[in-house]
Amino acid sequence: MRALSEIEKRILDIIEPEATSIGLEIVRVRMMGANTPILQIMAEKPDGTMDVEDCAKLSRAIGPVLDVEDPIHSEYNLEVSSPGIDRPLTREGDFANWKTYEVRIELGIPIDGRRRFHGTITDEVNGIVSLDLKDGSKAEISIVDMVKASLVMNDRLIEEAQSRGQAPELDEDQFDEFEDEIDDNNNANPDNNVDNAAQREDD
Repeated sequence: MRALSEIEKRILDIIEPEATSIGLEIVRVRMMGANTPILQIMAEKPDGTMDVEDCAKLSRAIGPVLDVEDPIHSEYNLEVSSPGIDRPLTREGDFANWKTYEVRIELGIPIDGRRRFHGTITDEVNGIVSLDLKDGSKAEISIVDMVKASLVMNDRLIEEAQSRGQAPELDEDQFDEFEDEIDDNNNANPDNNVDNAAQREDD
């Protein structure tokens, strides 16, 4: 579920070694839009945190290899971000880490005519997620059948994310420095940006 389409899987294969080399894990790769698509990369540290500096570091690491491998044969925008509080759950182990929290799940192929599920995670074993659904029923869903799964934003989730250090207060000075760095990179090499809003053109 980290990557759905063939091009997303190809991009994941390209960038994952670079992310691993700097101590980051890829959570999700998505291509969105048509005319000028957005390549969205979500990542985090093993402890689940990801700050602005980490985003910039990953962007600099994957930019050159994406330019060389050229998996997207058109102009596109690169966005690197943390998963956020209402994060997507994309890997085995993600659901176990958030047991007792609410999740929304969408399937590629319906089960008993049902494609969307909303409930509380009760367990995850061998890639099977158990849920107590909002309608009072229960469900067991294989992660490989999911096309989308994300935590539901509520006060409890926000408090837990903060306690885990996954919802820090934004350091405005650090954010300004990152934006200045983006501007400097754009001015120095406008055709080869490797920041969070990097716009690339086919050679």
